[in-house]
Amino acid sequence: MELLVLVVVVLFIIVATVKFKMHPIFSLTIAAIATGFMLGLTPKDIMTTFGDGFGKTLSSIGLVIAFGTVIGIYLEKTGSTRVLANAVLKLVGLKRSPLAMNLAGYIISIPVFCDSGFIILSSLNKAISKKTGIPVLVFAISLATGLYAAHVFVPPTPGPLAAAAILEADLGMVLVLGLLISIPVSLTGYVWARLIGKSLKEEVKEEVNNPEVDEQDYGIKPIQAFLPLLAPICLIAMKSIVNYPTYPLGKNAVFHLFDFLGNPIIALMIGVFFAFMLGRKIPSKQKEGWVTEAFKQAGLIVLITGAGGAFGAILRTIDIASLINLESSSGIGGLLISFTIAMVLKTAQGSSTVAIITTSAIIAPLLETFGLFSITDKAFAVLAIGAGAMTVSHINDSYFWVVSQFSNINVKTALRGHTLGTLFQGVVGIVMILILYQIF
Repeated sequence: MELLVLVVVVLFIIVATVKFKMHPIFSLTIAAIATGFMLGLTPKDIMTTFGDGFGKTLSSIGLVIAFGTVIGIYLEKTGSTRVLANAVLKLVGLKRSPLAMNLAGYIISIPVFCDSGFIILSSLNKAISKKTGIPVLVFAISLATGLYAAHVFVPPTPGPLAAAAILEADLGMVLVLGLLISIPVSLTGYVWARLIGKSLKEEVKEEVNNPEVDEQDYGIKPIQAFLPLLAPICLIAMKSIVNYPTYPLGKNAVFHLFDFLGNPIIALMIGVFFAFMLGRKIPSKQKEGWVTEAFKQAGLIVLITGAGGAFGAILRTIDIASLINLESSSGIGGLLISFTIAMVLKTAQGSSTVAIITTSAIIAPLLETFGLFSITDKAFAVLAIGAGAMTVSHINDSYFWVVSQFSNINVKTALRGHTLGTLFQGVVGIVMILILYQIF
């Protein structure tokens, strides 16, 4: 009966999201409450468990998501995303410009949603294509897959942040391992773009015009554009290093300094201050609504994450392991199960973030059964879910339509180029995770 309940609520989330277009906040909340009633919990216990799960999840992650979104908005509005892209292009060189676009997309997608990143940078594809003679779709697929890699693996992107909170994983370890895994995954997209891009054709139709982007030069230098990204990443990574069980730097003043500065809330707040510096030459009236816009974006993700945490808290009342005979499952088996569940949810309903949050809620009670106890084990579980949540992006994914429409290609071409690329990326991602799991 309990296994049937689990299957029914997962199907409900998929059907409600896909067929009835119900917002994930509502579908996750209804699923959590309905699960409680079907399991025989009292109304009081349901709401207590729901509230505890919601609050516990957001206590560690709410401000981090908000601050990360502010950084993304400032990078976007000040034109710093283009500064970053041009810096990478200059470093890599015009001859390897598709690789440059892939890496630029990867970097920019850490704080900026991949949809927005593609819209902002897609105009560069045609300009560079004309200069180099390389087909524009090579650039489009390379950029799209680069953006997608960081989107599911590297905090402070909301998906990995939410999964780390629900699975109680160390964010610094998720960040370090996520960088190791996501770079080869991003490059997989570049290789696929080079292989398939030349055989794809643009549609002969009226092109979709990019929204107007402020091209004014605010004198932002590459190092200034990189600082809001690099400062939080380095600080969070250093916190994990100084807190490693062997305490490599001891427990002196340096330890306490990085232990404090590397707290995700403090690290992202420092990143926000660097982001504010990007707008110092912009009139106050022009930028007065930026923070409000960022918090509006963050609010949706925060609420979805909280609802996912509440759903997970209700599911923890089920002994899922004994229901599906996982008593002797290995860590590798657990990572593959996590990947598969996320892949099914992603393919079924389209949103990577919803797939990550829902899978994390399902997997959280199973970590001990899978033998995933240590901080590295939990980080690998987060990343396995992320790999599944990028496999595959197709017609029910809003990002698929952004890529196809702003690249001037039809659905069939987008399925061959973008969708197959995300499939290969997901497979490479889980293979990399399993290899590193064996090493660590």
